[in-house]
Amino acid sequence: MTHLTIWADTDPSTPLTTTRDATEITRTLAALGVRFSRWPVVDLPAEPTSEQVLAAYREHVDEVIAREGYVFVDAVSMVPADTPEWRAQAAEARARFLAEHTHDDDEDRFFARGSGIFYLHIDGKVHAVRCEAGDLLSVPAETTHWFDMGTHPAYVSIRFFHDDDGWVATFLDDSIAHLFPSYDQLVHGS
Repeated sequence: MTHLTIWADTDPSTPLTTTRDATEITRTLAALGVRFSRWPVVDLPAEPTSEQVLAAYREHVDEVIAREGYVFVDAVSMVPADTPEWRAQAAEARARFLAEHTHDDDEDRFFARGSGIFYLHIDGKVHAVRCEAGDLLSVPAETTHWFDMGTHPAYVSIRFFHDDDGWVATFLDDSIAHLFPSYDQLVHGS
């Protein structure tokens, strides 16, 4: 279930707000310029290709493309495997997104399976949005944020881009991301 936790950016130990109420989450994020909505979840193969995921959600994907003007869309999967290679790949993928960064483009992500947490650092607060299967989150361009998929990532997501370059980030020199509870701490209490 989607979950929102908010802290002052100076106090990661004391949440100001926690909620699972979809209406409250949508309203809170909208006030920040962040779009949040839900799509029905569709069954996918155990290890879906990008093409299979996009075909399964074609109607919704086309609607977002038409509304937002995206020109490049893909789907990425993190399907766990009990191998040293997968653990190394997962750790590398996770590390890529853990520091505060911005993008010149909006960051729209739909979770077709699994979950991940977007941490939005806006107006002196950190908003941790735990996205689950069915959630579409749109982080506006130039919004400072980071993403945590956990130490055992398991998700399928659709990504939308306004150009063919895909994911391009500008990392902050002084990130506070490491001060806040991680995906594993928030989801598993570890």
